[in-house]
Amino acid sequence: MHPFSIPDDLASAITRRRGHLHAFREIDAKRTALIVVDMQNAFVKEGAGHSYVPAAASVCPNINRLAESLRARGGLVVWILNTYTRESDQSWSHFHQNLSTPAGFKRRSETMAAGTHGHELYATLEPKQEDLRLQKTRYSAFIAGSSGLEETLRARGIDTLLITGTATNVCCESTGRDAMMLNFKTILVSDGCAAQTDAIHAASLHGFMLNFGDVYDTNEAIGLLERSTRAAAE
Repeated sequence: MHPFSIPDDLASAITRRRGHLHAFREIDAKRTALIVVDMQNAFVKEGAGHSYVPAAASVCPNINRLAESLRARGGLVVWILNTYTRESDQSWSHFHQNLSTPAGFKRRSETMAAGTHGHELYATLEPKQEDLRLQKTRYSAFIAGSSGLEETLRARGIDTLLITGTATNVCCESTGRDAMMLNFKTILVSDGCAAQTDAIHAASLHGFMLNFGDVYDTNEAIGLLERSTRAAAE
């Protein structure tokens, strides 16, 4: 798991911008979704895919804790599955042809197609029957044509997102940025996400917190949910 802290100069810049460090100090658990991004064998299990993230397995217990806490308070858990499709050979050809080697593209197409071992959720995760699973075909789950996530959340009255998964700086951040610009209250969970290095992870979260949303760790996020439940009962 990556260490994470907010440097004093960044904290000062954030506070100057919005008047306080954290944007979201209260949330409604029943209008909150936990978005778990790409926690699949291809990324989490060594040797199972094209882009192994060594730290990813270590955040699984925190994702399970968050999911359990949110379900208990009436929120929604959504498992996002990065998915290769033949259609994307054309519609996302720039990524496949110019940003990947032929060998890398072959490995991705073989391990990220639905039904493959690489496409499956990592073994220590604990999805439940009431959770949702959605396939996405781009880094961001919200960009047009990637998935039906936005419509799914709107239909359920969701306005707040807790984002976890891998990689922090790629699919998690891309999904989080687009969520904010679609007017969702968006929180990245610092110890629920993983990247290739500590430095990449921290840089992604620092930039996100300054410009796009909020960052809490798992205990802090669960604290927000607990306060929401107490407030609703008063």
